[in-house]
Amino acid sequence: MNRDEFFLKEAIKQAKKAGDIGDVPIGCVIVFEDKIIARGYNRRNKDKSTLSHAEIIAIKKACKKLGDWRLEDCTMYITLEPCPMCAGAIIQSRIKKVVLGAMNSKAGCAGSIINILQTDGFNHKTEISLIDEPLHSECVSLLTSFFKALRENKK
Repeated sequence: MNRDEFFLKEAIKQAKKAGDIGDVPIGCVIVFEDKIIARGYNRRNKDKSTLSHAEIIAIKKACKKLGDWRLEDCTMYITLEPCPMCAGAIIQSRIKKVVLGAMNSKAGCAGSIINILQTDGFNHKTEISLIDEPLHSECVSLLTSFFKALRENKK
């Protein structure tokens, strides 16, 4: 197992925590010097807050851990491509690299709809990498299973 696979598996553990509380299963970890310094999972429904995305939670924790708002030497591992808000926070925190588990055709801002993370004109660009199989499929499956169950429970 390579480094990216190891850390994305940790993000998947976070995503499962979100699913366990009834939130969309999205998880995130932030790594600095080969150590996880922050973890987050989606808590938007649980907290009743638009801001409770996995990435935002993890960024807050990483900034506190490092004592700085700049996360220039950090890599973020996310199970799903970030939305516009989270992509903006990634740029603002100057995260060096983002490793994605799955793309997001409905709100993705790392290439699916637009690519905020590598937009010319910003003072920072973030490297983007999509994880290989089988973890890519695992991330997709977490989401499709969650939404399938949600639709079935509404019947």
